[in-house]
Amino acid sequence: MRRSSALIISLFAALAVSGCMPARAPVAGVPTASLDNLAYGPAYPAQPIARAPIAQVAATPVASSYASLDEPYRLDAGDKLRIVVYGQEGLTNTYVVDAGGSITMPLIGAVRARGLTPAELAASITAQLKKGYLREPYVAAEIESYRPFFILGEVAAPGQYPYVPNLTVESAVAIAGGFTPRAQRNTVKLTRPSESGTVQANVPPGTMLRPGDTIVIGERWF
Repeated sequence: MRRSSALIISLFAALAVSGCMPARAPVAGVPTASLDNLAYGPAYPAQPIARAPIAQVAATPVASSYASLDEPYRLDAGDKLRIVVYGQEGLTNTYVVDAGGSITMPLIGAVRARGLTPAELAASITAQLKKGYLREPYVAAEIESYRPFFILGEVAAPGQYPYVPNLTVESAVAIAGGFTPRAQRNTVKLTRPSESGTVQANVPPGTMLRPGDTIVIGERWF
C-alpha cells in the first residue's frame, strides 16, 4: 500500500516536471487604449485642420465714380452768380445764366458763362472790361445758388427742386416725398449734361448729385 502511494506521487511529480499537466494560463491585461482600438479601430493623432486664408475684399465706395466731385464745377443755364467788380457798384450785382448760357452786364453786354468755372468767368469779364472801360479791373465771381435738379418716375412728388451741396440720390428722393410702393430702389437712371454731351448711367442710391442732373426712378415688376 505504501509502495502504491509512493508510485502515484512519483508519477504526478514527473508529469508536473514534463509540463503535461494543464497549468492555469496567465490573464493578459489589455490597456484601455487597446480596447478602444478593438472597438473603433486604431487611434490617430489629431491633425491640425488647414484653413484657407480669408480673402481680403476691398471696400467699394457707395458713391459711383460717375458722380465724382473732383472735377471743377462748370456753369450752365439756371446758375445764379454774384459778380463783384471792386470799386464799381454799377457793375457789382447778381446775375443769372440764361438759356443761351450767358450773363448780361452793363458796359460789356453778354458774356458767355456756360462751360466755364466761376474763376474762368471772372477772368473773361476782367479781360472784356480792360478793353477801353476800366484800367485795372478786379473781378470776383461766386455761385449764389445752383441750377435745379430734376427727379422723375416712381416718387411721390416728381419735379424740379433746388440743388444743395452734398446732395445724394437718396436725399433727392426724400425731398421728392419718398419712393412709391412700386419703385425700383436698388439703382436709378441718372442723366448728366457734360461738355461732350449728355451722359447716362445706372447708379446706386448713394451716388452724389450735381446741379442739372435728372434722376429717373424706375418701376419694379414684382
